[in-house]
Amino acid sequence: MTSVPADPSKRQGDILVVDDDAILRDLVTDWLEAAGYSVRRAANCCAAVSELDRQPPSLIVSDMFMPGPCGAEAIAQLKREHPGVALIAVSGHFNSGQGISAEAALAAGADRALAKPMKRADLLRAVAELVGVPVR
Repeated sequence: MTSVPADPSKRQGDILVVDDDAILRDLVTDWLEAAGYSVRRAANCCAAVSELDRQPPSLIVSDMFMPGPCGAEAIAQLKREHPGVALIAVSGHFNSGQGISAEAALAAGADRALAKPMKRADLLRAVAELVGVPVR
């Protein structure tokens, strides 16, 4: 996996959670907010683009298998247009042979790739490595 050192200027950076599954989107949001991060949500890639245009977050946690322009192409475009935004790609399909693979997500520019179901500790560790621990 790609290793990006935590940037102290992003210690309180906000996180955009993108997932078409409302239950998982809310669960990830709850985990991140309980850890002290500021979180915004988007139900699909189009809504995520609107959030990016409004205010780029420090980090995006995004499902990779959703309707619309997602996957490796979306990761590559995001990294071209917003090179300072870190990205954690998540998917229940990484090991299924369907959709994008974890390796393809990382090759396209994702900073981390986590398979669903993911563990809270794994997500929080990846977030802390990429944007730091929030100051309380």
